[in-house]
Amino acid sequence: MSVHGKAAPMISVSHLAKQFSVTKGGRGLLGALRGLVAPERVTVNAVDDVSFQVGQGEIVGYLGPNGAGKSTTLKMLCGLLAPTRGDVVVNGQIPWKDRRKYVANIGAVFGQRTTLWWDLPVIESFNLLRHIYGIKPERFRQNFDTFRTLLELDPFLNTPVRSLSLGQRMRADICAALLHDPSIVFLDEPTIGLDVVAKEHIRQFVLSINRERGTTVILTTHDLSDVEKLCERVMIIDHGKLLFDDRLAALMQRFGGKRALLVEFTQVYDDVRVAGADVVSHDALRATYHFDRAETSAADLIARLSARFGVADLAVREPDIEETVRRIYEEKLL
Repeated sequence: MSVHGKAAPMISVSHLAKQFSVTKGGRGLLGALRGLVAPERVTVNAVDDVSFQVGQGEIVGYLGPNGAGKSTTLKMLCGLLAPTRGDVVVNGQIPWKDRRKYVANIGAVFGQRTTLWWDLPVIESFNLLRHIYGIKPERFRQNFDTFRTLLELDPFLNTPVRSLSLGQRMRADICAALLHDPSIVFLDEPTIGLDVVAKEHIRQFVLSINRERGTTVILTTHDLSDVEKLCERVMIIDHGKLLFDDRLAALMQRFGGKRALLVEFTQVYDDVRVAGADVVSHDALRATYHFDRAETSAADLIARLSARFGVADLAVREPDIEETVRRIYEEKLL
C-alpha cells in the first residue's frame, strides 16, 4: 500500500530529532590535558527535524553518507533510542515506550552485529528464538522450512555461529529476524561485506517476503545495487536532515544527468551528428550519443536519426544510480 493512498501509514515520523552531547578533543598534549581537567562538551544533531510516512508493504531505501543519521533513525524506529524531540508511531505503537510489546512485531538486522548466540549451532539459536517470541510450533516449522530454502541455510544449520562466514551469518541473522512474522523489518546494511552470490540471496529473500507476505521494509545501504533491485522509493538524509523523499524514478529523472543512446548503423557514415544530442564515440558502424532528458526525448532523437541514417539496432541506456547518488553527495545537489 503506497503511503500516498488512503490507508493509515504503517510508520509515521514527525519532526524527529536526536541530539548527542560529546566531548570535543583538543590538539596536542596541552589540548589533551585541558580535555581531562575541563572537558568541552558540544551538541551534535544526529537527526534534525525529520518527518516521513511509510505505507504497509513498501520497501523504502534510506540513503546517506556515513554519519548522516541513518542508523540513529533506525534505532529510534526500533525503540533502541528515545528521541530528543518529535513523534514516532509504528503500527499504532510508540517504539520506546512499550518495547517488549513493540518488538514482538518488528524484525531488525544491524549490519555486522549478530543477534544469534555465538557458541551455539544456528539451529539452536532459532529454537531459542521460537521460545522467546512464543512462536507456535506449526507456524515456526512453516516459516523455518520456507526460509531455509529461500536462504539456503541447510549447509550450516548445525555449525556454531562463530564458525560461519560473513555471508552465512547474515543469512542466518535475516532468518532469525523474520521467524516471528514481523509486519515491519528494519535492515541496516544487510549486504555489507558480502560477495555477489550472498547479496543476491538476501535481495531475493527480501523481495519474496515483501511480495508474498506484504512485509514493510526500511533499508539502509551503501550498495546502491540493493536499492536499484529492491526499492521503488528512496529517502536521502545528510547531516541529520531529510533532503529527498520520492520514487527512485523521480530521483533519476531529476538528478540522473544525461542518458545514452547506442546506435548501430547499416553502413559507415563520416558524420553522424544529429540535433539534440552529443556524439561521445563513433567507430565505423557504431556511435554513442548523450542527450539531456529535459531537452530531448528518446523517441524524438530516434526519429531524427532514422530520418537521416540507416539504423540496424539501437538501445537507450539510463544513468547509473551509483553515479547519480555520488553526484548528489559530491556536488551537494540537494
